[in-house]
Amino acid sequence: MTTGQRTPARTRLLEAADQVLFERGVRDTPVDELLRQAEVSAATLYTHFGSKDALVAEVLRVRLADWQSVWDQHIVAADNDLDRLLAVFDALTSYRDAHRHPSRWCAFLAAASELPQAGDEISDVLAGDTALLSDRLLHLSRPLAGACAQDLANEVLLAYSGALAGFLRGSPRSPIDVGRRLAHAAAQAHSRD
Repeated sequence: MTTGQRTPARTRLLEAADQVLFERGVRDTPVDELLRQAEVSAATLYTHFGSKDALVAEVLRVRLADWQSVWDQHIVAADNDLDRLLAVFDALTSYRDAHRHPSRWCAFLAAASELPQAGDEISDVLAGDTALLSDRLLHLSRPLAGACAQDLANEVLLAYSGALAGFLRGSPRSPIDVGRRLAHAAAQAHSRD
């Protein structure tokens, strides 16, 4: 970006929303706060997104794409089936470390708990996150657990979700490490070997 060029308004809105919505709460963050942080008018918000909910959905879409990319990289880097399954925890560590404004726990779980009656646009993104986790963990569990793959995938998903909740609670001290250990134990318990 050359001197004097300003970040586009759409990008500023996405960045402002990403920075505050999942820390303060989607419903508790007034549109005026987003407009102030992004340095845009209400008309600009509605021109680019049509509504606050559409902005929330787009922020979640961007996060989902970023998260999937990080997880993809960790799966590719893994040396064996167990490491590929546990890569979800390595990816979570990398994602949280690299994210400019790490939220206390998970933007998707925060939105799902705060917006149980969300419109289709937000609900579709939340369903996409759930499907990515469920489908991918099942796929990665099959080489390890065979016919018990669904059980293993469910247990890893629960360990992963518990790790995210650990950030919200502030306990245990290293929720990702604890989640990874639980998932590893589950994989050993379901191992076909």
